[in-house]
Amino acid sequence: MALNVYTDADANTALLEGRKVAVLGYGSQGHAHANNLKESGVDVCVGLRKSSASWAKAEAAGLTVKETGEAAAWADIVMVLVPDEMGAEIYEQEIAPRLGSGDYLAFGHGFNFHFKKIVPPADVNVFMVAPKGPGHLVRSEYEKGRGVPCLIAVGQDPAGNTKDLALAYASAIGGGRAAIIETTFREETETDLFGEQAVLCGGLTELIRAGYETLVEAGYSPEMAYFECLHEVKLIVDLIYEGGIANMRYSISNTAEYGDMTRGKRVVGPEARAAMKEILSEIQAGRFADEWMEEHRCGQPHFRELRKEGEHHPIEDVGARLRGLMPWMQSQRIVDKSRN
Repeated sequence: MALNVYTDADANTALLEGRKVAVLGYGSQGHAHANNLKESGVDVCVGLRKSSASWAKAEAAGLTVKETGEAAAWADIVMVLVPDEMGAEIYEQEIAPRLGSGDYLAFGHGFNFHFKKIVPPADVNVFMVAPKGPGHLVRSEYEKGRGVPCLIAVGQDPAGNTKDLALAYASAIGGGRAAIIETTFREETETDLFGEQAVLCGGLTELIRAGYETLVEAGYSPEMAYFECLHEVKLIVDLIYEGGIANMRYSISNTAEYGDMTRGKRVVGPEARAAMKEILSEIQAGRFADEWMEEHRCGQPHFRELRKEGEHHPIEDVGARLRGLMPWMQSQRIVDKSRN
């Protein structure tokens, strides 16, 4: 199926004039949306709990900050950028009582709407604007005059103009400088979860750690293992990002290219592909969503255990020491926890 692709030329940002936008949450995506919208001339506020550590960060950025419910009541467009696992509770307690007929409820990811954890009234317009990159990149690219591609989707459209509002919003956060691609809540949610779990996060981090452990267990130095299996990943990914896999293979040596094409399928072979299909079926059936929501309801004990285990892997200590030898990396950080 061919997808509709738009740019700034197709978006009418004047539709946002006179409208008030509440960005709920000030994490990676929240800080990017709010600051980019403000700099695009949109009347925006940030909605947070009064006790949130992000309150001072948002105010320091020159943004108006209101408590979550107050922000939802104030706005015509409510963008939900809180963690997925907290979305349904915040919606029921803070957003739903303040939503009026004809208001716009927006999401940065389709998880809660697609899996019906949040079910808005039929007279509320629903759309999604999902940047295809972390929020810190959405912000840093916007500041450079560039943009991160965005996906848009319409879930409910009683007003008849929800797609146009989604296009305007995506343009205002910088998406139209690259590409705004029309999709559906289902497609965005299921492909996003699959990509995170099987390739971008779960697949990549396990591949890095397995490669590191294989070399160290064979007697090679942890430093050499770190450089070969983690540090150089960025160099390869940058080449792929720039021009695809063929571009990367053009740049590397013939030896590396031959090894790539003859050995890669032995690492990611039939067993890995079968696991990918199983992971996708769990996502499609809603089993992963239910599992994650149940983990949250139980206080996230397994999640916290896994996070702690990852933070204490030897590759983290080796990496911190080696990155300390390259101080320029600290001055060029995309993520600054003191600000975003």
